[in-house]
Amino acid sequence: MSSSRKVEHFVTLFDSHYLPQGLSLYKSLEAHGQPFVLWIIAMDEACAVALEKISPKFVQIIRLPEIESDRLIEAKSDRSMGEYCWTLTPFLPSAVFERQPGLERVTYVDADLYFFDQPSKLLDEFTESGKHVMITDHAFAPEYAASLQYGRFCVQFMTFRSTEGGLKVLHWWQDRCVEWCYSRLENGKFGDQKYLDIWPEMFGEEVHVLSQINRTVAPWNVHHIGLLTGRIEPVFYHFHSLRIVSPTRVVLHYHDYKIGRSNRWIYDSYLGVLRNAASTMRSYAIPVQGLPMPKESCRALRYLKRWFSGRLAWAQL
Repeated sequence: MSSSRKVEHFVTLFDSHYLPQGLSLYKSLEAHGQPFVLWIIAMDEACAVALEKISPKFVQIIRLPEIESDRLIEAKSDRSMGEYCWTLTPFLPSAVFERQPGLERVTYVDADLYFFDQPSKLLDEFTESGKHVMITDHAFAPEYAASLQYGRFCVQFMTFRSTEGGLKVLHWWQDRCVEWCYSRLENGKFGDQKYLDIWPEMFGEEVHVLSQINRTVAPWNVHHIGLLTGRIEPVFYHFHSLRIVSPTRVVLHYHDYKIGRSNRWIYDSYLGVLRNAASTMRSYAIPVQGLPMPKESCRALRYLKRWFSGRLAWAQL
């Protein structure tokens, strides 16, 4: 990557349970995103303390209470932690802009993304568009078209410029998520992401939809894109639903998505990075925490084992 590029600023959030994923995201940016800063909103104190111990060179840590306004705290009272994370997402770019006056743009990234190539390949398209906000399409494979009811666009990689147009869209989204942000379908809404469906029409002069859908890959499109292109070459892969369930165990859980054996290398690569992240944590005496799977996911996992004959559904961390 050219050293003449401006520093890109990314922002994400996660708690101590997702430290291995968050550290893996960081390592992928270190490999492919230079020069960059990754701003991390630590959702619990254990996460903030752990990050301070490890002290990744290009990370800026923000503790959750530092960004919580009265209206966010009020919204928090009737939402699950997952729903509250969704509620917070539109406020993360603002948190960075406030701490870095004059910054041109910030890109929100989910903590379970991993970059296999330069994010500049996506961001350059945004620059060329001349617009103020960039969003990415889920690009569901045809067999998963029913999932469109949860939103055409995915809140996984979104760029906002600190312009009047960019901030107009961002503030609109913030207001909507404070008003309503729940993990259910209701009156054309779902979480934070269904709101994005109307952006190309409502904010057509401001919003650019990324065209490179073959480079933003996830379980819901990886097999289909591979069939179309011959080989997956992602800029990033979204490891949706992959879960660390104990200090030494990972479940490669994709619900009912078809991944395809030829794409197993993506998961093999990521597992190696997760193991390195876990090893780093242990070297600092930071515990690797697991999140037990809900019963419905265990049933899905049994189905997964039957579907992928000989495919490892579990992996050691």
